Amino acid sequence: MLPSGDGATSRLWCKRDDLTGLGGGGNKARKLDLLVADAIAQGADTLVTVGAAQSNHCRMTAAAGACVGIEVHLVLSGDEPELAAGNQLLSRLFGAQLHFTGVDPRHWGELEIAREQLVDELERSGRRPYGIQVGGSSPLGAVAYAEAYMELLDQCAERNVDLDHIVTTSSSGGTHAGLVAGRAIARAAGRPAPHVIGIGVAEGVVAGLPDIGELARRALDVLGATDVEVTPDDVVVDGRWLGDGYAIPTEAGDRAIEWAAAHGGWLLDRTYSGKGLGAVLAMAAGGELGRGAGETADDDEVNVAFIHTGGWPALFAPGGVPDDVRVASAS
Repeated sequence: MLPSGDGATSRLWCKRDDLTGLGGGGNKARKLDLLVADAIAQGADTLVTVGAAQSNHCRMTAAAGACVGIEVHLVLSGDEPELAAGNQLLSRLFGAQLHFTGVDPRHWGELEIAREQLVDELERSGRRPYGIQVGGSSPLGAVAYAEAYMELLDQCAERNVDLDHIVTTSSSGGTHAGLVAGRAIARAAGRPAPHVIGIGVAEGVVAGLPDIGELARRALDVLGATDVEVTPDDVVVDGRWLGDGYAIPTEAGDRAIEWAAAHGGWLLDRTYSGKGLGAVLAMAAGGELGRGAGETADDDEVNVAFIHTGGWPALFAPGGVPDDVRVASAS
């Protein structure tokens, strides 16, 4: 339970997509189910994707390639470290080839260009590469989280939970757009449709790139739901919790990491899930999480579901934990 500044009580639910299993778990497992199946259907023999130096998506793509026997190339920001750690260590363990670009992790456009160049190079060498954009955030990838939205509704119905809000971090936009598409489908079917709040953790999404609404509509097209409408009100990107920029830790995020570990044994990272839960805790304390889709409930309880997207391997990379977390020395 979370105390709320408006006198109501917020009950926090956690959608544990950090426990999806593939390569250490995380939200990308849902997207990769669809994307890797598409790659196989197209006859690909190589997966090529892109991300920041400690990309969870890249780590899980490496694991997916290992599972199906397809070579994986990862295009990463920054320079190659002397010693691999965190997600990079696991990616190497899964057999992926890592390509360091020297590019700033915030410059996703440059990273995507590097990915496309590598795809072209592999094609010229006779390979059949399948390119996956940053975060797996294509219309097909977003479909996975339209399905996850409906799954979450079913789980809440089984528990008689009237869910008001669903909160997720938003950066490359695929998870967020998929949830928005799912909400539109639920609303069109006359089902409860909890609000989706995206916590912007990258400069691009806070500025409107990618266009979450457009990506959601393209996901609906993939599903054949062309008569389902996404409205401007469906897309909420709260940029207050970004701090100084993508992958730059914040005080609120660091305190959320410690809170989650102490209260639930959850492992959050400083780039995504920590900032996301930090926003939830702050909004609840400030009385910002009022009634949403569950507003007909008889009590004053507000039900909030936080999508835990994973990221624990980054805790074991340099700078992966809050500065004041220390290993206690023996006395």
